[in-house]
Amino acid sequence: MALAFGAYLLWGAFPLYFKLLSAADPFEIIGHRVFWTFVLCLAGVLVWREWGHLRQVLADRSLFWRLSAAGLLVTVNWSIYVWGVLNDHIVDAALGYFINPLVTVALAVLVLHERLRTAQKVAVGVGAVAVVVIAVGYGQVPWVALSLAASFGLYGLMKKQVGGIVSPLVGLTVETALLAPLALGFLVWLQASGTSAYLAHGPGLTVGLTLAGVVTAVPLLMFAAASSRIPLSMMGLIQYLTPVIQFSLGVWVNHEVMPAPRWIGFGLVWVALVVLTVDSLRAARTRDLVIEPEIMD
Repeated sequence: MALAFGAYLLWGAFPLYFKLLSAADPFEIIGHRVFWTFVLCLAGVLVWREWGHLRQVLADRSLFWRLSAAGLLVTVNWSIYVWGVLNDHIVDAALGYFINPLVTVALAVLVLHERLRTAQKVAVGVGAVAVVVIAVGYGQVPWVALSLAASFGLYGLMKKQVGGIVSPLVGLTVETALLAPLALGFLVWLQASGTSAYLAHGPGLTVGLTLAGVVTAVPLLMFAAASSRIPLSMMGLIQYLTPVIQFSLGVWVNHEVMPAPRWIGFGLVWVALVVLTVDSLRAARTRDLVIEPEIMD
């Protein structure tokens, strides 16, 4: 529970951290985030002696490319998120992570061909109406929110397909391995062209950009460790902590505009999430009741 709460609290506080790095361009921040995450994970592989496992994954061409695709998706997600935070779209980012569970359910139907229960259909339908209300009332499609939800939903789908095969540390190492040389090349080019902020704004920004890897990797690894220790239904409840914190920061700290249609849209999303959560808890309880007598037998 402590690991789960820690991971979601850290993710919720991300806007505060990335605002501290606002002297740098969003893409420079992503370059540092990708490169230093890879360096940290590679060091972790050596310290925890997972080198053999890493070599096995690299030798499996299909697995390697699936993880590389996952790495591309999560990098897209990081890029949109950092851009959104630095351009005063923290509330939109929060909306993206609020609707992410609904996108995950939709992907389960479209990609995995799962059958939805009635409550799940209602939740997804209400969520879709909420997006339309926000788009019409606010005058533009909430593309930051939709892009974040779609990219992270697809990333979760990719991770689900390899989750039982690859350890979290090795998985994140491979995910960043393909993009790390590109990120390093981009950072070197910025430095050579004199447009890099890395060494140009004092030691605070330099340290902050370098620690982007730690900030990225630590909550991901905490999340992976928590997922293997507590029920998925509990993780599903705790996950709402992140967008709640981000929403609060966007509205009451960053003072982003919240017209009435936006409040109505968020209200509909929260209704959809309540329906989805209650249904998930009931389904989990039903499975427990079915499994328990079998175990007793």
